[in-house]
Amino acid sequence: METLHHTVLLGIIEGITEFLPISSTGHLLVAEHWLGKRSDLFNVAIQAGAILAVVLIYRHRLWGLLSGFAQPDNRDYSIKLCTAFLITATGGFLAKYLGLKLPETVAPVAWALIIGGVVILLIERYIGRHQLSEKVTWNVAVAVGLGQILAAVFPGTSRSAATIFAAMLAGLSSRAAAAEFAFLVGIPTMFAATGYELLKVIRGGATASEDWTALGIGFIVSTAVAFLAVKWLLRYIQSHRFTVFGWYRIAFGVALLILV
Repeated sequence: METLHHTVLLGIIEGITEFLPISSTGHLLVAEHWLGKRSDLFNVAIQAGAILAVVLIYRHRLWGLLSGFAQPDNRDYSIKLCTAFLITATGGFLAKYLGLKLPETVAPVAWALIIGGVVILLIERYIGRHQLSEKVTWNVAVAVGLGQILAAVFPGTSRSAATIFAAMLAGLSSRAAAAEFAFLVGIPTMFAATGYELLKVIRGGATASEDWTALGIGFIVSTAVAFLAVKWLLRYIQSHRFTVFGWYRIAFGVALLILV
């Protein structure tokens, strides 16, 4: 029963933190110090559950892009989404080839949270002086792809933060437009990562040792919680900046350095 409670709690943490710019990987790494370490497949699968929530929320937008691909605006947007994903995939395979792995200690995560928080505050101050733009340019597509690589290599960076603020710095200064593009790029990225980890488990013959029940529960919980979190975030950024998340990251990072 305790394991079930821990699984549900990890699903809740992932669902809340995957799309808020506060680092889901960092929060999960910290949580697993107290709740027990889980497999890489479990961690990626609950991230995929959170991504499924985005598919549900943006289902009309996705269908519009697919069914209206012949229209120049939809085709241009879709090609830029694919470009950002391909940059991410290339960088991800390169990181795997070089043997880069996420650290298993809290200190690097804490520092990444603090530094990321400061960066958010600086970017928001910079963006506040410029006129809002909703145009997704090639610079934005490339920046978002590179942002996802950065988040994959450095835990605590936050994939949503890295991609949203990369898009904003590249010229997509509308918070809603930046969040939409960043979230849509995350769909193929995280589903591909889940499939990759699943293949590793199958080829390694570790399927028998994987707790599929826990994985399924974590996936469902993460999906439901992420759906609510994203809905809230999209309403919040209509009239607010990301500043509060910057201060949260700084406070949480300092607390981790002091307490852990």
